[in-house]
Amino acid sequence: MSGSLEQTSRAEETEARAKRNRAYWRANTILIRNLLLVWAFVSLGCSILFVPLLNKIQFGSLPLGFWMAQQGSIFTFVILIFIYAIQMDRLDRKYRRK
Repeated sequence: MSGSLEQTSRAEETEARAKRNRAYWRANTILIRNLLLVWAFVSLGCSILFVPLLNKIQFGSLPLGFWMAQQGSIFTFVILIFIYAIQMDRLDRKYRRK
């Protein structure tokens, strides 16, 4: 009978681990999707599509659309890398990944 209990316990543990893995990867892909959407909006939207609109705003002595195309998208990309690293560290701790 103890063999049956051990099998049940192992099956429950395996199922719990599988649920935790699915939740981890769901959170991971949601994070990646959201960061890619921000990156796409900044790099495509602010640097190409909305440049005429953004050029009406001055950033220092430069039009904002020009600045976003030259520097802003790069700064945003670097910031997104740090956000990803911090958030993944939190996810790893939450789901006890190493």
